[in-house]
Amino acid sequence: MTASTTRTATGVQGKVVAITGASSGIGEATAVLLAQRGASVVLGARRTDRLEELVHRIRKDGGRATALAVDVTRRPDLGSLVQRAVEQFGRLDVLVGNAGISRLSPVADLDIDGWQAMIDVNLNGVLNGIAAALPVFRAQGEGHLVTTVSTSGLKIVPTQALYAATKNAVRTLLEGLRQESTDGVLRTTSVSPGYVRTEIVDSMDMSPQVRDEVKRNMADLGIDPAAVARTVAFAIEQPHDVEIGEIVVRPSRQN
Repeated sequence: MTASTTRTATGVQGKVVAITGASSGIGEATAVLLAQRGASVVLGARRTDRLEELVHRIRKDGGRATALAVDVTRRPDLGSLVQRAVEQFGRLDVLVGNAGISRLSPVADLDIDGWQAMIDVNLNGVLNGIAAALPVFRAQGEGHLVTTVSTSGLKIVPTQALYAATKNAVRTLLEGLRQESTDGVLRTTSVSPGYVRTEIVDSMDMSPQVRDEVKRNMADLGIDPAAVARTVAFAIEQPHDVEIGEIVVRPSRQN
């Protein structure tokens, strides 16, 4: 692959976007919206049955999509995701790093396995995506990293210390990468959602009391994942010389 001086057009139409954590929630909503707006989407997640259903739905509506099994803790899986984009659609314009997990508990509970799992997925998973995509972006002469972070990193509360730490680590990582990439090739965007109605609560390993509180907040405050998808699309559709560095999108009633 040789470097290109040709910039992709403003907007989403015609862009190639890879998305991790694409089988449900924010990732699924983002895939559907971007495909509707003319992007080719390359979807990665561990639940391949859900991915196959999503690809079928997008194609039935006239969109372009492909999918493969991706565990973001495995570096070769991210390499395969990027490779699929380049082989099937000719390039990769955007990597949306959306995969994430949450294990909520007080630090004093010493859930060391939970800590490590969050570090592996939420931080190392992002790093694995960067390692896979950045050489392609450099060879093309442009590329965009859009990463789901969290408002949990903006307002620290009990039981979320380690989760917030992984999200703030990613926020710091992307800002550092942005400052290292002012040659106009790479854009980075951190999207920090608040309460969003997704399935993440069902996969959380936490005490029954904490789970009940989170579920109540989700039911009372949570916004539709499509709101976050529209935010991602807004960042992507900007002209190449415009970088949306960070966006916070949350319910208007969330503290």
